[in-house]
Amino acid sequence: MPWRMESMQIQKKKFITLLETGRFTKTSLCQEFGISRPTGDAIIKRYQEEGWDALEELPRRHKRHPLTTPKSIEDAVVEERKKHIHWGARKIKVLLLRRYDRTAIPSETTVNNIMKKHGLTVPRNPPRRKILNSGPRFDPQLPNQIWSADFKGKFRMRNGQYCNPLTIADSFSRYLFEIKGLERPDTESSKPIFEKVFREYGLPYQLHTDNGPPFGNSASLRRMTMLSVWIMEIGITPVYSDPASPQQNGRHERMHRDLKADATRPPGNTLRSQQQIFNHFREEYNTVRPHEALGMKTPEAVHTWSTREYPGMVRDWDYEHGMDPKMVTVNGAIRWKDKGFVMVSSALGGKYVGLQPVQDGVWLVYYRHVPLGYFCERTMKVYELNDFDF
Repeated sequence: MPWRMESMQIQKKKFITLLETGRFTKTSLCQEFGISRPTGDAIIKRYQEEGWDALEELPRRHKRHPLTTPKSIEDAVVEERKKHIHWGARKIKVLLLRRYDRTAIPSETTVNNIMKKHGLTVPRNPPRRKILNSGPRFDPQLPNQIWSADFKGKFRMRNGQYCNPLTIADSFSRYLFEIKGLERPDTESSKPIFEKVFREYGLPYQLHTDNGPPFGNSASLRRMTMLSVWIMEIGITPVYSDPASPQQNGRHERMHRDLKADATRPPGNTLRSQQQIFNHFREEYNTVRPHEALGMKTPEAVHTWSTREYPGMVRDWDYEHGMDPKMVTVNGAIRWKDKGFVMVSSALGGKYVGLQPVQDGVWLVYYRHVPLGYFCERTMKVYELNDFDF
């Protein structure tokens, strides 16, 4: 009978016990237990020299791998790394080649593993999330389908202080809702301006911005920020230009060129006087200046008010039947079964996302009405919509 892995020690003891009774020959026992004569001899010899404890299974790995790096080389790697703490495996290997024969020098990977073994490497930060160019087209056919917003580059006023103009416009009619000079281009300063515009003009379906703060964060899933999360909560979908692609929001950039020429040269003395200049530009831009793309009409003649009213407060959201709601921790992760946590975005801390099954082990992650990305159970990661390959 062959050895059974789960009871090999017991089988060896049975072999010795039966042999010591004197009723069986060594040859017959080897045949009965399905082992060779040399194996039987080895078991008997170990038992005679060390007793019953010798019958325990010994490790089968090599005591020393034939390709193990010699200790002298390993010590040399450690020595050179300590001398040059900022040098990597490639440079350390070059130094070793000056001291030893080429055939004795291990690969760069082995050199790096040796340094890692001795605690001489510094863990790298995880790579930043990379935004892949998707070539989106933003071509609204009616007013209020897409609005655009941006900060025109800051400039210094005559009193020496900086002004950061926030501009919000309708992408179809070019109607300029607001130009507001702010001290800081952040969420705290920008949000009240958006609230004012939404209360007066209603809501668009999409808000088109670039990837800079406070609108977007390239390191976050779907470029989410605190401001864009609020935008989603009131029923608007944030959309973004590709990185370094201002031409994708060319209509807004063209307005900024006129704004810079007419309202910042020369600049105002103070933020208050500069705001008066902005207000005059906005009035003339909307009601007087003919626009070629509008058939020489003014933005005011083309624009119509949105029928979507600003809700004033964030309303509760119920995910559709079949979607699994998960609360996002303050650190930006959701707990998945008993497998641990999955990072989504810190901008959603304390809020609920919905997971809609797509196929086995894959879910589409939503925040309210906006799809954020695909969650893969196998890798325990959430991927951008354009990055995940089924």
